[in-house]
Amino acid sequence: MEVLYGLHPVEEALKAGRRRFDHVLVARERHNERLERLVAVCRQAGVRVRQEARDQLTILAQTAGHQGVVAMVRPQESLSIEDLFEPAPAFPGAARLLLALDGVEDPQNLGALLRVADGAGVDGIVLTERRSAPLSPVAVKASAGAAEHLRIARVVNLVRALEELKEHNLWIIGLDERGTSDYDQFDLTGDCVLVMGREGAGLHDLVRRTCDHLLRIPMAGGVSSLNVSAAGAVVLYEAFRQRRRAAGKATADIPRAQAASKPKKQKGLGS
Repeated sequence: MEVLYGLHPVEEALKAGRRRFDHVLVARERHNERLERLVAVCRQAGVRVRQEARDQLTILAQTAGHQGVVAMVRPQESLSIEDLFEPAPAFPGAARLLLALDGVEDPQNLGALLRVADGAGVDGIVLTERRSAPLSPVAVKASAGAAEHLRIARVVNLVRALEELKEHNLWIIGLDERGTSDYDQFDLTGDCVLVMGREGAGLHDLVRRTCDHLLRIPMAGGVSSLNVSAAGAVVLYEAFRQRRRAAGKATADIPRAQAASKPKKQKGLGS
């Protein structure tokens, strides 16, 4: 069994439906509307709920930041790289955008990147099995539950995984302070994998050489680079902006007669 703690992670795990819950513990001392709603959702889903002293929850979660809720769940299944060769069902027909992390070790950074990836429409994550942060309760909490909605593949050899993704027509785009192009001057609307490196050290040499392009974030201050989660947010949301703009232009370019021929949605019919 694994531990999930915090209102957002437990709520999102219930919503995603990927985890099998054993039971949920709530703090006997805490009473508020949001916690009561979560308890109601648990009971509706057939998940056992019981009250415990807040100190007991702190022992189980190994932190006092559990917000009065701790869930015991089965581990989330990791995917293989083959599972990411095709777009997620939620993105039919859209250009693929994957995020690959080359040894991000801080669980807070991992969680923050997963939260950004979910918000920016990333449809798959590639993590290495060694020398990287696991999907721990800390990382899941930092992701605000976004980890429950993402397709996440664990690989032994990141270079080999990137080569396989190349064979399936994805461009490999590394983010590196020694890159030759600014991130906002590069076309990120196609099928691509954004590769982020380790805290401080950046991309491994072999990973850097595997990339088709290296992008940089221009810096105006005295430091040479951003924190990895901040850098990921900057570039992923630039990709999201470009893709939204491209999708809007494609819609605007539909001939007027063709657009008018589409049936209008009628209210009251399951809307």
